[in-house]
Amino acid sequence: MRLFRLAAVLVGLAASALQAPAHAADPVKLRIGVQKYGTLVILAQQHTLEERLKPLGVTVEWSEFPGGPQLLEALSAGAIDFGTTGDAPPIFAQAARNALVYVAVEPPAPTGEAILVPKDSPIHTLADLKGKKVALNKGSNVHFLLVQALAKAGLTPKDISPVYLAPADARAAFERGNVDAWVIWDPFLAAAQAATEARVLADGTGLATNRQFYLASRQLTQTRPDLIQAITQEIVKTDAWAQDHQHDVAELLSPKTGLPVPVLEKSLARLGYGVTPIDEPVLQSQQQIADTFFQLGLIPKPIAVHDAAWNARS
Repeated sequence: MRLFRLAAVLVGLAASALQAPAHAADPVKLRIGVQKYGTLVILAQQHTLEERLKPLGVTVEWSEFPGGPQLLEALSAGAIDFGTTGDAPPIFAQAARNALVYVAVEPPAPTGEAILVPKDSPIHTLADLKGKKVALNKGSNVHFLLVQALAKAGLTPKDISPVYLAPADARAAFERGNVDAWVIWDPFLAAAQAATEARVLADGTGLATNRQFYLASRQLTQTRPDLIQAITQEIVKTDAWAQDHQHDVAELLSPKTGLPVPVLEKSLARLGYGVTPIDEPVLQSQQQIADTFFQLGLIPKPIAVHDAAWNARS
């Protein structure tokens, strides 16, 4: 029901704006950042957004990034206008004065991220991570999972040796035995499980929500709210289709990701579906992450997540 309520709200908000002529005679380029996986990738493959925006004189340019931190760096630099990340990257970006705006969110998917260890590893509890090398993409959604997992075991990030690597490099280090554990998200998680029989030491259950956020540049929300609304409406439709057609989605994404359909089906089953607007509980959850990172010295100053929330009616 929440899905359809969101769609109805967005349709009402955007109706007049989308019927208006383009803001300039020259074509406008909407630059969207994606990662290797997720609803935006499906949307890019289906080309429905391009068709939606064509009458407005707007073209779409898609750029792929290895992780959320890199995507938000591009957003901060003005290289893209819109994108999607997990819950931790926006915290680091906001602390670095990135003018991002939270637009919408997908439900929690705690089993879609995990701490992996090799199948024959002597590490069997979170406490066993003490003194070990742990690979992760710094500032990514799994950063908070690691912090929470260590705290559950009575440890802090200072009790381990973090090795900051992008997913591809982290997997290589993990398979070579250069790190003792790897904190990673789907579909890289599902791929590593299938290829290496790695064990899940802990996933996000009870530790981290692992939400997926849709974010825009503040400039885009201020100058072209009609485009934000159009994108979000198409995401809602794509997300609803994907939830009911996971095998079709896996077949669609397999050539692009290079991952087998069964691996993608496993990761798709762990996704959260049902895009909704940003609400108070979500903002409070993000604030908890921000406060935790500040207390640990992972961000240089406290931030107010509310400052980055988009009010679609403003």
